Amino acid sequence: MMKSIITLILLQLSTASITKPTPNTSVCDAVFAEQLNRAKNFDGYLAALDQSGGSTPKALKSFGIDEEDYVLGEESMYQVIHKIRTRIITSPAFEGDRTLGAILFENTMDRQIEGVDSPTYLWENKKVIPFLKCDKGLAPLANGVQLMKPNPDLDDLMKRAKAKGVFGTKMRSLIKEYNEEGIQAIVDQQFEVGNQILGHGLIPILEPEVDITSPDKVKIEAFLNEKLLEGFTNKITEGKAVMIKLSIPTEVNLYKGLVDHPNCVRVVALSGGYPQIKANEMLGKQEGMIGSFSRALAEGLNDKMSDDEWNAVLDKSIADIFEASKKR
Repeated sequence: MMKSIITLILLQLSTASITKPTPNTSVCDAVFAEQLNRAKNFDGYLAALDQSGGSTPKALKSFGIDEEDYVLGEESMYQVIHKIRTRIITSPAFEGDRTLGAILFENTMDRQIEGVDSPTYLWENKKVIPFLKCDKGLAPLANGVQLMKPNPDLDDLMKRAKAKGVFGTKMRSLIKEYNEEGIQAIVDQQFEVGNQILGHGLIPILEPEVDITSPDKVKIEAFLNEKLLEGFTNKITEGKAVMIKLSIPTEVNLYKGLVDHPNCVRVVALSGGYPQIKANEMLGKQEGMIGSFSRALAEGLNDKMSDDEWNAVLDKSIADIFEASKKR
């Protein structure tokens, strides 16, 4: 009898040791609901920390790190840029009271910050909503625009992102010329992929960027606004909502209709190459838009700075971008 009891106990212990914990669905749903509420209603800006392979060397150079300062090779380069991103994220200036969300590159999502998965660290340590850049770059120019490249592995990436606690995604295409066929193709692709991402329980940020140097910028933005409003009404999966990231428009409050649309969680603005002071000035005039800055956020930061110098410059940048992004 005693032998059979011991055998049963050992069997139970053995089974427990190989049983993998399952995610607590109710907890995950509660976290997502809290993040969605913050994304809709809280003041703040998005930190765009999502430079990919092609743009990483340029990003590193902006931080005072030249190619000869690190061993050439993709993995070495990613280690260096992750240290820079970690320095930004772990700074005392970088907190959820002003930084609403952060957009990560896939390589950053798969790394850790202070021993914790990057998306988890952002939310649990900083109360910053984690987003993921999910596109594979731009296709060649055609009809005045650059569509997103095909992304056959998107579904698998979305499953991984959801499992890691990512809230939403971001995907960029680019409009360089006024071409109605090209702009329509951009809008169609953004909404098509956006609906695919919604199907995984994530909130997509659509990003049909307008080249700020285009001589047709005002005309492009007017036509784009018209097509986006149509898309927000007709192209989003019923009962769902998305975010959208746009170049700061030349016409003040051009995108107010998008800001107020029931299918829009938030309209965020990219700096698009404007210096920080110019981007903040333009953004501050746009009712309901918040910043989603990359170069403008990191402006003035240099890896050779002391921690005190680094944190002071970052704090000033965040304060100015936060002020320009406040609800009006």
